[in-house]
Amino acid sequence: MNSIDLIRMGVKNLWRRKLRTFLTVLGVVIGTASIMVMVSLGLGMNEIFKQQLERMGSLTVVQVYPGWGGGMGGGDSKEKKITDATIDELSRIPNVVVASPFLQENAKMISGKYENYINIIGIKPEALEAFGYELEEGELLDNTGPVQINPSSTIKVLFGAGVKEQFWDPNSRHDWSQGPPPTPDIDLFQDRIEMSFDHSFGDRRSGGGSRPTAYRVQAAGILKASNYEVDYNVFMDLNTLKKLKKAYEKEQSRREQGNQMIQDSGSQRRKRKEEESYSRASVKVNDVNNVEEVEKTIEELGFSAYSLNQDLESMKKTSMGVQAVLGGIGAISLLVAAIGITNTMIMSIYERTREIGVMKVIGAALKDIRRIFLFEAGMIGFLGGITGLLISYGISFLMNKFVAGGLGEAMFGMGGDGASKISIIPLWLAMASLVFTTLVGLISGFYPARRAMKLSALEAIKTE
Repeated sequence: MNSIDLIRMGVKNLWRRKLRTFLTVLGVVIGTASIMVMVSLGLGMNEIFKQQLERMGSLTVVQVYPGWGGGMGGGDSKEKKITDATIDELSRIPNVVVASPFLQENAKMISGKYENYINIIGIKPEALEAFGYELEEGELLDNTGPVQINPSSTIKVLFGAGVKEQFWDPNSRHDWSQGPPPTPDIDLFQDRIEMSFDHSFGDRRSGGGSRPTAYRVQAAGILKASNYEVDYNVFMDLNTLKKLKKAYEKEQSRREQGNQMIQDSGSQRRKRKEEESYSRASVKVNDVNNVEEVEKTIEELGFSAYSLNQDLESMKKTSMGVQAVLGGIGAISLLVAAIGITNTMIMSIYERTREIGVMKVIGAALKDIRRIFLFEAGMIGFLGGITGLLISYGISFLMNKFVAGGLGEAMFGMGGDGASKISIIPLWLAMASLVFTTLVGLISGFYPARRAMKLSALEAIKTE
């Protein structure tokens, strides 16, 4: 019996008992759709976790902090500080694209009647593009080195997307019950903006004394809206911020301690030079799959390492547990469907006993009889799988369109802007479901097929 005859006979037999075939296929459809929807919800949960973390920062950036001891197996309890030598060492780690220290200072900015207490972050200009900082307007900081520090200097900085909104008018009597105040009328590129590390700068109530040193800042560019770490900070060339910090420390030393510090100024400068270090550094890794390996290497050097990838892995483990429970519920439906396929094929044997006997008498091979029953069982599994897949896509579409926004906001604090999906069916899941349901059909039909093969031809012909 050739394959075409086998397919024709199998389809004819399934069509002859249309209602029974339909009900059996329906069981597979329900089981397939249940598993697909449940697993797709777990995959959607993973994607939402990932999007939520990416709003907080990049998954390929490792934050490095000072540590204790000499790394794995080291018994030294001395604090490991992050210095320029440390940055060079981190840059040589395999799979590291760039390493940059971060120097963080608080400053006060004034533009006309508006003021702002802002966080200044010093960073290497060449690291900006590598860390994924994208411009909305203007240009990134250049790598020409620090500017000459004096009160007439104009310092180029990068403003985060939300910095402008943080400026406020201290003399305003805005009624907050009517909502937030309007966005300050400030042009970060054109308006005069002054900055000082002394928070009494511009305060008329500060009393007498010398005026704090202030520097004029100008926007080199404004960054695109990204995450919380970027949007509400101002970025400056690292070496420039170092010089500004030292100048402010000298000014504070003269103002607060007067001539008493002059005698010890030399030793204080030497001490500051010896202890010059950074509170943290950031390391950009070339691929998210290499982040864990880079973290281990950094910890072996004696430093503390942290990345959002650690939180993502923890969330994925939670999601996998949820997927296992949800998938198990769907698997029960598919198990019931498999039993239904077996029952259908056994009933078919009873109804077609005489037909099987005739086939054996006229010379049909046992393997052809087995192939007929396996084909019919496999077709039931395949038809149920492809129908269940189409229904799953429809359910997934409706959930993402009408449920995703509200559920994402309620569970994860993400708005319903259409960017996040709570149900995701990748191609590999669709193909795996078709293969799996077809295999379920073949396995369910294996016992009935063997039973049909073992029927006695003479006894089968005698059956009415």
